[in-house]
Amino acid sequence: MSSAESVGRVGERYAGGELDARTEQLVSEQPLEIVVNGTALAVLMRTPGRDLDLVAGFLWTEGVIESARDLDALAHCDDPRRPNRENLVRAALAAGCAVEPARRTFTTGSSCGLCGKTQLQDLAQVVRTRANPTRIPEDAVNIVAAEVAGRQPVFERTGGLHAACRFHTASGAVLDVAEDIGRHNATDKVLGAALRAGADDLAGQSLWVSGRVSFEIVQKAAVAGLDGIVAVGAVSALAADLAGEVGLDLIGFARAGRFTRYHGESSG
Repeated sequence: MSSAESVGRVGERYAGGELDARTEQLVSEQPLEIVVNGTALAVLMRTPGRDLDLVAGFLWTEGVIESARDLDALAHCDDPRRPNRENLVRAALAAGCAVEPARRTFTTGSSCGLCGKTQLQDLAQVVRTRANPTRIPEDAVNIVAAEVAGRQPVFERTGGLHAACRFHTASGAVLDVAEDIGRHNATDKVLGAALRAGADDLAGQSLWVSGRVSFEIVQKAAVAGLDGIVAVGAVSALAADLAGEVGLDLIGFARAGRFTRYHGESSG
């Protein structure tokens, strides 16, 4: 595990009527500045690690780029004179691609991916709508949950962050797992890794997330062309509505062999 992902802090643990002074491992939370074509675009609060995957996924799911071909270069700042250059990533877009800095300005916290949106219309990205939705098999839901449990080393050490996983829809086999203090960031990391490998339509794959499912998590999955989402936590009504509109299978409260599959608006 990278030392950047957690830091030691002195604390007192109370248990059984006893106080125990000890060093606790806390998850790291640091800002990451994203500069696109020389213009500052976003500052994300994230857990360091897999920063390039995070930036690629963020640019993709926020509609700055549409495919891997739109991203010409991506790297951490290498200027030795720049303070904290490990917290700055520079992206260069391919010829013909442009970002509108006046509209696309973000400052997001680790708990919410929507906080930096400045206009209501910025919430809606171009997403894929599936005419023939794919249903995640019940066995696959249970298999991915069991496999992911052993692939969250920073959570095991700190107990303080989220995880996201791309998995094979039909079998539940895990393809990639990422951890971050923000669930949106963890999602962008696994999607960005696929994009950087040249895949910009993830049909046949689905997303597992450790927390709740908001509108934006569904939107990110739909932009990437995923089949569905499996979540340990709850699902918002707006997330269920969007999933129904685009044909994305949505499952919440997935734990210990049980889950809830959502089918859009109630008729009651």
